[in-house]
Amino acid sequence: MSISCNTKKEQAEMELIKETPVIPANYDPEEKLKQLDITLMEASAPVANYVNAVRSGNLIFLSGKGPLQSNGENIEGKVGVDLSIEQGYEAARVTGINQLSVLKSELGNLNKVVRVVKVLGMVNAAPEFTDHPKVINGYSDLMVSVFGERGKHARAAVGMGSLPGNIAVEIEMIVEVMPE
Repeated sequence: MSISCNTKKEQAEMELIKETPVIPANYDPEEKLKQLDITLMEASAPVANYVNAVRSGNLIFLSGKGPLQSNGENIEGKVGVDLSIEQGYEAARVTGINQLSVLKSELGNLNKVVRVVKVLGMVNAAPEFTDHPKVINGYSDLMVSVFGERGKHARAAVGMGSLPGNIAVEIEMIVEVMPE
């Protein structure tokens, strides 16, 4: 027989303490963006019947975004035909900046990000193209540059026969954030 002296309220507080992530004092993605000379844009509106992000508990699921540039044009084309690996890498990096814009609009401050959990990178590629990971590294490298070790994530990098509007890449992401 086990007897606990803790009240239900105390037990709930103990659980919250166990679940609340500890963020180091030097963790500052907002400052890192300034150092990288990255200016976030207003998050683009969804182009169909969906939303940019859905929060469930401490996770935010970001819908797929593409490489919409600050001039309002997407980076388009098939990697391996119209675009080089380096151009695909840049398209993935631009997509990462777009996703950070969505995340900031959802949270108000990127310092609330605990970690990037999962990334799905889709590359508009020629059938014989096999270097999808090298393209999606543009996204992953950006997340690590902004969030440090907390930007390292599980990932899939896959090729697609086509993507909407002939965009070069589409990438979605799952992020853990501080409890509300």
